Amino acid sequence: MTGRATARASANIALVKYWGKRDPQLNLPARGSFSVTLAGLTTTTTVTVLGNDGEDQFVLNGEVADAGVLKKAKRVLDPLRNRAGTRAAFQVSSTNDFPTGAGLASSASGLAALAVATAGALGLDLDATELSRVARVGSGSACRSLFGGYVEWLAGEQADGADSYAVPRFDADWWDLRVVVAVVAPGKKAVNSTDGMTHTKDTSPFHEPFLATVDGDLIAAKAAVEGRDLAALGRVAERSSLRMHAAMQGADPALVYLAPESWVVITAVRKLQAAGVPVFFTADAGPNIKVFTTPDAQETVRAALLDLPVVRRLVAARPGGAAERIE
Repeated sequence: MTGRATARASANIALVKYWGKRDPQLNLPARGSFSVTLAGLTTTTTVTVLGNDGEDQFVLNGEVADAGVLKKAKRVLDPLRNRAGTRAAFQVSSTNDFPTGAGLASSASGLAALAVATAGALGLDLDATELSRVARVGSGSACRSLFGGYVEWLAGEQADGADSYAVPRFDADWWDLRVVVAVVAPGKKAVNSTDGMTHTKDTSPFHEPFLATVDGDLIAAKAAVEGRDLAALGRVAERSSLRMHAAMQGADPALVYLAPESWVVITAVRKLQAAGVPVFFTADAGPNIKVFTTPDAQETVRAALLDLPVVRRLVAARPGGAAERIE
């Protein structure tokens, strides 16, 4: 069997976080989550089917991928290989146009693009929902990157994960927000998200109280997006993010993803809010801060962030489309 396909997928940023799994092997979350897929943070992946009985080859951003990346990739490659009834190895080349492993959801876009490209190379006819399930096993948040716009990941209840997949709730053009990512530390984080979730679940007394807030935040966030209410969405997104980080910091030993520079950016956002600028922030498992605003206020926000010495660079994004095969 020989085949080749290229796919492109965008990262997504969770507005309501989940941070904890009921089944780490299948990447089944303890709670649902709600995100926006972002044009401007993109992974392009090419998969070539090689001969049988070889080893998978994976190149990420021009370099041979490390064991951790390959392990995640194989959790997507192996199920698709089995579906196609082949033992063929794959050659994978993947490129991110944004920093890798720094809390900017590179694994989400990467595994989503990998799922689409691999299915294409194998000639498998799988819809986005099924590919969402496949991508989820590689990286939980990757299931959301199969879809564009505003997306909910259903936690599900079934042990096999059949009911845990992403569902698009609002199209990208439903609400034309702007996102400015303030990159304060572009390097890879010391503790990956999977290990961080396990550590938080096992040792933080604040983890269960955090999870107890998620269902209510999901309802509030979807209502805010439906009503295009930035202030309401900001309240939900900021509290979800800060509660998640509080749970992490309550772990033993403490798990600290936010850097001093992160708080400088957050403080700047607070000052903009006090001045009446429509803006809010969120932060994932990394030091870089994602700042949401309106098209009219974007330049004001950018100027304020560029004025901060701690900001290495800004990455502009906006709600984007679904993962797609491009070759």
